[in-house]
Amino acid sequence: MSLHDDAVLVLKGYAPEAAHGDQAELRQAYLDHLARHDNGMWKACGAGHVTASALVIDPERGQVLLTLHRKLRMWLQMGGHCEPQDVGLEAAALREATEESGITGLTLLPGGPVRLDRHPIPSPCNWHLDVQYAALAPAGAAERISEESLELRWFGYEDVPGVADASVVRLLGATRSRL
Repeated sequence: MSLHDDAVLVLKGYAPEAAHGDQAELRQAYLDHLARHDNGMWKACGAGHVTASALVIDPERGQVLLTLHRKLRMWLQMGGHCEPQDVGLEAAALREATEESGITGLTLLPGGPVRLDRHPIPSPCNWHLDVQYAALAPAGAAERISEESLELRWFGYEDVPGVADASVVRLLGATRSRL
C-alpha cells in the first residue's frame, strides 16, 4: 500500500468525537486534496501537502515536550514532511517525533490521529495539511536536540498557552481528553 493510500484510509477512519465543525470539514478537505493530487503527500505538490506530527507527552508528570523550531522560531510539537520510506502516517509521525526529540521508545497514543490542522506556509508549498498524533514518552525519557530545533523544553500543561500558538493548545486539549 502506498503512503497516499494509507493517508486516505487513515483520514476516512478519522472520526472526531464531534463529527461536525472544523475537524469534519478538514477531514473532507484533506480527502479532496488527495483525490485531486497524486503527489499530495509530498513537498513538491504546489497546492500543499500532507504532513505528520506528534505531541510528545508525559502524562505522569503532566508535561509536553515542545521544540523551538529553527525556521519558524515558534514552540511547536514535533513533526514535518513525510518521507518515501514511511509506510504510513503513523510511522511518519513517530519517526518525526523520535528524530526531533531524540527520545527512543516513544509510542503513539492508541486510536489514530488526535486532530487535523491546516496552516499556510511560505511558497512554493503554500499549505501543510497536518495529521496530528500524540506520542507517549517512556519513563525517564531523555530528550536530545536535533538540527531542526533551537531548543527542546518540557512544559507543564498549564504553561503551554503562554508559549505556544492556538494550534498546539488545541492539540494538547484533544490529547488530554483521550488520556
